[in-house]
Amino acid sequence: MSIFRFLFSKTFLKQLGLALLILVVFIFIVKWWLGSTTNHDELIAVPDLKGMTLDVVEQELSNADLRPFIMDSANYNPNYPKFSVIEQSPAAGKFVKENRQIYLVLNPSGYRKITIPNVISKTRRQAEPTLISLGFKIGKITFVDYIGENELREMYHKGKRIQPGDKLQKTATIDLVLGNGKGSYRSSVSDNDSDSQNNDTDGGN
Repeated sequence: MSIFRFLFSKTFLKQLGLALLILVVFIFIVKWWLGSTTNHDELIAVPDLKGMTLDVVEQELSNADLRPFIMDSANYNPNYPKFSVIEQSPAAGKFVKENRQIYLVLNPSGYRKITIPNVISKTRRQAEPTLISLGFKIGKITFVDYIGENELREMYHKGKRIQPGDKLQKTATIDLVLGNGKGSYRSSVSDNDSDSQNNDTDGGN
């Protein structure tokens, strides 16, 4: 009987109320601490970084409490400045937590260099598609006396003769020298050999 009288006494009720109050305060403090350390419900909008150079990007992300992570460069995009952002993840406008990494792909300094294939002695119909498929552009077409009509004899880039195996930047323009179908094979070979010897002599001088 005395136990029931104690449970309903003012002293026990005061202690019970105090314990509940302490529990509520403790739960509130824990929730506040978790919210402040994990930024619960605090999201940041990812800024649009495309076209920005790396130094500007770093400043933008620092102001937003975000971190950049640079990924491998992609293929060169002429629509963006060199070393600027051309891709980002998460995308602009997405909401993320503070200190989140933003993955960035930068525009390289230029097109990569490609090895010139051996298309000498190929017909124009064969050589042009091969060069174009690799990303080169076809420039000026000239003809020389040679029995093989439309057969590729020489290639030039910016006035300099180039050979199969040389490397040029993708989208580089290549000028083609083709045979015109005139003359004989022997005379054409002799002329070419003579030209090569003259070029070697001139180079030595």
